Amino acid sequence: MWAAGHWANVWPVLLAVLIVAVLGGSGYGLWQAHRRAVGKDRAWRLEEDARARELSMTEVDALTWQDFERYVADLCRRDGCTQVVVSGRSGDLGADVIGCLADGRKLVIQCKKYAPERSVSSQDMQKFLGTARNEHGADVALFVTTCRRFTAAALGLAVRHDIVAVHRDLLGAWVKGARLDSLLPLNGRGHGDGGSRGQRRSPA
Repeated sequence: MWAAGHWANVWPVLLAVLIVAVLGGSGYGLWQAHRRAVGKDRAWRLEEDARARELSMTEVDALTWQDFERYVADLCRRDGCTQVVVSGRSGDLGADVIGCLADGRKLVIQCKKYAPERSVSSQDMQKFLGTARNEHGADVALFVTTCRRFTAAALGLAVRHDIVAVHRDLLGAWVKGARLDSLLPLNGRGHGDGGSRGQRRSPA
């Protein structure tokens, strides 16, 4: 009886509540759909970037180790490095490429032309860190490789001794146009193809 007597006052409130509920449900559904679409787009872009990096690496994979060192030197020059020299010989004590960054710091690079499925071992890293600064006076030391991962031990050495570890993913980005100064802070992050899992399986 009360509702019948006050229906004129009640129904606008009920209608407003119903509209809010419908709009809220629709809005939430649209927001969820948007999130899914953004997530799918981000995943697609990451996959496309990875595919483009691999495509850009096909020519690099065809290089000899000597040509690979010269190619890395060319990348350095492209990004503003000066006085870039390639040793191109054995007994270089880990300094395959030497030059100066645009800000004047001395750059020393070890290049390892490995098959993609290989890993850079801690022994490889130990040899380089033992000479990069003590023998060559590096301000910035890079270990650049065509393989996908550094072992956990090798990457740990690199981080502790401030050696920039450039694996295949980062090299692919560099080849594709990323500038050297944008790669330096990454130091080994961004392993593709399950790289971090591979590290845990490869302690040496």
